[in-house]
Amino acid sequence: MDLEGRLIQKMAVQSGKSARGDWAKQEFVIEFQEGNFPSKACFSVWGADKVKDLERYQIGDQLKVAFNVSSREFNGKWYTDLRAWRISPAGTQAAAPGYGAPAGQAYGAPDYGQAGAPAGFAPSFSQDNVPAGFGPQAPAPTIDDMPGDDLPF
Repeated sequence: MDLEGRLIQKMAVQSGKSARGDWAKQEFVIEFQEGNFPSKACFSVWGADKVKDLERYQIGDQLKVAFNVSSREFNGKWYTDLRAWRISPAGTQAAAPGYGAPAGQAYGAPDYGQAGAPAGFAPSFSQDNVPAGFGPQAPAPTIDDMPGDDLPF
């Protein structure tokens, strides 16, 4: 998923050691427009490289955040995490797949959202920007459309 908004807060970097080695995490808050009212979302970045990437952005910067949503249950209560895997200035498009993209999703890969997603979480489409594979398509070729018997065997 992608979300564009204004960076309004960066929390302190958290770090430590685990059985798998050193880790670092930082949370930040983006304010975005949802309908007539502004909304806020708190994201997290994991890993020293992602924390360093976040350092270059200042409070007030317009950002585009690509993220994954996950929820987990602990003692009967549910916790939701918005884990950012790419942060870029708003209005820019990443050029090619690269390090840090989640498995199966390359940088710049379109994310068409889910039906019923809140405003700001799913892109809208007009007749001019319908994604490839959607909308009217040419009919499949029939046997009559095939060239004559020109097979090499």
